[in-house]
Amino acid sequence: MPAYDTLLDALEGLRSRGFATDFNLAFDNIQCRSTGTCLKADEFEIVEHYRFEGATNPSDSSIVYAIESKDGKMKGVLVSAYGMYSEAASDELISKLRVHELPGH
Repeated sequence: MPAYDTLLDALEGLRSRGFATDFNLAFDNIQCRSTGTCLKADEFEIVEHYRFEGATNPSDSSIVYAIESKDGKMKGVLVSAYGMYSEAASDELISKLRVHELPGH
């Protein structure tokens, strides 16, 4: 897995490797705004993730998830402020994302 120094570097690096779709959280799925395509938690895998802490405040963190649909037709990124989705996502989706927040994963 490549190492990135900044959130922007990670997004550029992932996009250059084909993770071109921008995903957003939509309660019980992730959604591509430009196409309207939605993927439920059992329809995608998180293949890489990168966490970045704020320069002045470690609690200002973001995580970039590199996501691929299980059918291989979609690859993209989901950027989430650390812990921000906890009220806006289903329990199943939160569980899938949280696995990748733990140190050492």
